[in-house]
Amino acid sequence: MLRIELYKIFSRPRTYISFAVITAITFIIQLAMYVDGSSFVEFAIQGVGDQFDIQGRVLNGYLITYLILQSLLVQVPLLIALVAGDVLAGEANMGTLRLLLTKPISRTKVVWVKFVSSLVYALALLLWLAIIGLGASVLIFGTGDLINLKSDAFIMLLEDDVLWRYGAALAFAALAMATVAALSVFMSAFADNSVGPIIGTMGVIVVLTIFTNLELPLFNLVKPYLFTTHMVAWKGFFDVPVPYEAIAQSAIVLTIYIIGFVVATMVVFNKKDILS
Repeated sequence: MLRIELYKIFSRPRTYISFAVITAITFIIQLAMYVDGSSFVEFAIQGVGDQFDIQGRVLNGYLITYLILQSLLVQVPLLIALVAGDVLAGEANMGTLRLLLTKPISRTKVVWVKFVSSLVYALALLLWLAIIGLGASVLIFGTGDLINLKSDAFIMLLEDDVLWRYGAALAFAALAMATVAALSVFMSAFADNSVGPIIGTMGVIVVLTIFTNLELPLFNLVKPYLFTTHMVAWKGFFDVPVPYEAIAQSAIVLTIYIIGFVVATMVVFNKKDILS
């Protein structure tokens, strides 16, 4: 059943729109940095350069990859919703949901398979991002020390201490994308066409992201409980020292959300009326 579901996802042309979007944005960033990257780096470190003697290749593949991840890991959740929001609602829209549930399988298993297939799709997107983002950037710009300029800190990561951080960051990003996939599948259980779940997922993420970024006392009270607050914890792997405790707490919160969304989807779908 999982093989069939994966075939349905990856046989649809619109599935590859997300891969095309990621590729286009990545190549645009790489081209822009190839043309004007030196000016960008000089502007970024002009204040730091007066205090430190920075040697070596500052404009390298690791820096480009960090810029790409900052740009795209905000957009990838919306791309995941294009497919995950359709897994249940699409069946209802095409009239195949009744046929699917006539088979000797439980509705709980149907939800589980739909979620796992959506998760595989999300992981495929991240893998592709790693290939063209990290792989192509290193191939074009080479490697070197990574400068992480934060609003309140200047962090220099040595070349041999960078690659594992990208692996850890992408692994954490996979957990964040799994949360988005679970939310999309949950939304999909309520609808009879894919438009509602896709827009609903995007709306939830956009609204919660606004709450996360606004520095207001009221929002600060709820921020620790919003999954969007913890989705960006991958950046912690580029701090020194790495805040493992905070990252672990974010991972726990995201895991709770995933379990909650999947269980809630099973409850809703088991009660869904498919006969009227």
